[in-house]
Amino acid sequence: MSWWFDAFPQLPYEKSPPASGQMLTVIAYDIADHKRLAKVARACEDFGVRVQYSIFECHLDPDAFNQLWLRLLEIIDEDHDRLVAYKIDARSARETETAGTMICSEKAVCYLV
Repeated sequence: MSWWFDAFPQLPYEKSPPASGQMLTVIAYDIADHKRLAKVARACEDFGVRVQYSIFECHLDPDAFNQLWLRLLEIIDEDHDRLVAYKIDARSARETETAGTMICSEKAVCYLV
């Protein structure tokens, strides 16, 4: 039943705290244009897990963060869109608390028979 875990991935801090040299990075965005919004979401999906409609959690080392950030900056229109990245250290990541359910990523398609 490994497909189930692929369809509903654990949040980065549920798996383990960030590895050495990594930080839990929360990327949030508000994008005015639907095409740019889809591109930003796809870019974030390559680096992390969607936890809300416009929020992703990622374990990133500095190089991966820079790669993602530069990719996002190429997509957005800085006059109309907003990006924010919160970098959370390992100790704080372990203390993260959640309640409720996580939304499912658009990539997941589930059929129950």
